[in-house]
Amino acid sequence: MDQTLGHDSAPASGSVDKSRVWDVTPLRRLVPVFPSQTDMSSFPTPPAGAPFICVPPTGPFPSEVAPFYPFFGSLESQRHHEQNPQTPFGSPNPNVSFGYNNPISDAVPLNSFRSPPPSTAGVTPIRRNGDTDPQYLSGFSIHISDVEGSQGTSKSGGSKNKSQKRRKGSRGTNFTSPEVDMDAILNNILSPFNVMEFDESRKADGDKESVGYILLIFDLFRRKISQLEDSREATITLTRRPDLKAGAILMNKGIRTNSRKRIGLVPGVEVGDIFFFRMEMCLVGLHSQSMAGIDYMGLKSSQEEEPLAVSIVSSGGYEDNVEDADVLIYSGQGGNIYRKDKDVMDQKLERGNLALDKSFHKGNEIRVIRGVKDVATPSGKIYVYDGLYKIQESWLEKGKSGVNVYKYKLVRLSGQREVFMTWRLIQQWKDGITSRSEVILPDLTSGAENIPVSLVNEVDDEKGPKHFTYFPSLKYSKTENSAEPSVGCTCRSGCLPNNSSCSCIQKNAGYLPYAINGILVNQNSLTHECGFSCLCPSNCRNRLSQGGLRVRLEVFKTKGKGWALRSWDPIRAGAFICEYAGEVIDMSEIEKLGGEIEDDYVFDATRTRQLAEPLPDDSHEAPKIPFPLIINAKAVGNVARFMNHSCSPNVFWQPILRESNKDFDLHIAFHAIKHIPPMTELTYDYGIPDKAERKKNCLCGSSKCRGYFY
Repeated sequence: MDQTLGHDSAPASGSVDKSRVWDVTPLRRLVPVFPSQTDMSSFPTPPAGAPFICVPPTGPFPSEVAPFYPFFGSLESQRHHEQNPQTPFGSPNPNVSFGYNNPISDAVPLNSFRSPPPSTAGVTPIRRNGDTDPQYLSGFSIHISDVEGSQGTSKSGGSKNKSQKRRKGSRGTNFTSPEVDMDAILNNILSPFNVMEFDESRKADGDKESVGYILLIFDLFRRKISQLEDSREATITLTRRPDLKAGAILMNKGIRTNSRKRIGLVPGVEVGDIFFFRMEMCLVGLHSQSMAGIDYMGLKSSQEEEPLAVSIVSSGGYEDNVEDADVLIYSGQGGNIYRKDKDVMDQKLERGNLALDKSFHKGNEIRVIRGVKDVATPSGKIYVYDGLYKIQESWLEKGKSGVNVYKYKLVRLSGQREVFMTWRLIQQWKDGITSRSEVILPDLTSGAENIPVSLVNEVDDEKGPKHFTYFPSLKYSKTENSAEPSVGCTCRSGCLPNNSSCSCIQKNAGYLPYAINGILVNQNSLTHECGFSCLCPSNCRNRLSQGGLRVRLEVFKTKGKGWALRSWDPIRAGAFICEYAGEVIDMSEIEKLGGEIEDDYVFDATRTRQLAEPLPDDSHEAPKIPFPLIINAKAVGNVARFMNHSCSPNVFWQPILRESNKDFDLHIAFHAIKHIPPMTELTYDYGIPDKAERKKNCLCGSSKCRGYFY
């Protein structure tokens, strides 16, 4: 459930009527959703052999209720009226294998209350077997055909009407079109992953590897859907939600982990992990509600089953909430507090509120996810897993809206890694409220970058790395001529994703390589960017690596690996971090030195990858570059020279070719493999050289460390 920051709202002494809080009617005694069976004696007896007819219940349904078996009609009866009866939606592709043993059934999707009709969804529907958690489905209130809205929920008044207007006027990707085979796209993404190892046990109970794979699969799939929709839109102003579409398709196909609900820690999810979409938390079992802020499960006691809260999301949707580093005052759900189309009313002790009440008395641990503002996206949020809490106090009070609101005081368990405090401290550094300690230089770049890069040593007395000249890009000693002249684009207003006549888009297989927010959609052997020969402006979307740093970086001293690089800001998967700057070394110069060079600050683009984990579009081969690029950053370079090797890296490199008439203008850009929390060291795999070189001891500390690197 969403929360807002507010003042301390502790209850006044003597102001709480305890009888109103605890004396409640159990949910099982409430009036049933559907009326009792009607007396059928007055109805005529059907003729022999007539088919059984069962009229499905009609709404409105409560928000937690969805149609269920046997009220599934046949696939034929569920087809939309405008659809061609010869091409039913939801037909699975029998030629595609995803590494999951159970076949996809033809059951129609479980549409929750207020879900739009499946007018454009041509994906494999939800199957009714153990792969999909029924508890998840009951609260899954979106559909894969939804046109994207904001990250907000139905708590916001007027959001429903706005989303309906978007659906009516949108021209998003038609997933029933034969041109878009979502199964083929997903299968291509899954190909480098060992999905065959994802047996039923790993779906129910995951680990760090399975969580990482699922998150990477989701993000690659989401980016590809976004790219497809982007290329088909006449305007880039339409708001879409590829995260919901990608998440629903993966959930329906059982591509998930930690599907079994649990109290306490989730295997493979660490305190401090960050998520940019709620669907990510659903897929890895951290919080299974795609919209609601309270997730709970039924737990059998000696006599009856009672709901217990397992996780909450605090992200600014309710009033009077107080957030501290170790204490959270959390408001209950319900009451239409932010619904302009409904009357505000007292909150009730039911559903999530009742689960929190039961957890207060039971004393079980509750996972807390805090939502913070994503400065890179005006309406976006970043969800930070802050660890385990317990409810210390509960009460009922009058809120700002004048109605009774349930309040819960949660206290963080000791011994956990500091997370929320770190985020707040970094913000204080940025705002100048608190100074960063142990700073040697406030800006290592001396103004060469548009964002300062601090130099920090909290380990020993060393005053900095060896002297070098900071330079933000490459220095070519001589030009590399192209056999064929390169013709740049003529997009004077900037390259647009739906402009098929753009020469730069044509060289990138018909798509812009970057999303509108600057995320690399997928890794190719070579990405073509606009360059000197193009007429587009400097802020063109296809000039991403040419704009300098986008995150606040810090060079810091480690205890055993020398100097390293990390970021104050959270980094999203696929985001550009920096390029590798330095002096391009001519191969003839290397041959004069006997083929050996001092390689402490050398980047060799001819090396092949040796990765313990798959990368986007990974082939374990050297990228196809027009000439062997070797960069020496010992005397001249930028922040990239401080990135250390890791056998399980969080950064990968991508060759970039910028359009430049008769000359090759080749660069190396670094992007995030996965979401990277603040103050996490940035590392990449140095790769394997073509010729045998001296091995060095690896100190990356990864569970998959090879023990050496080149």
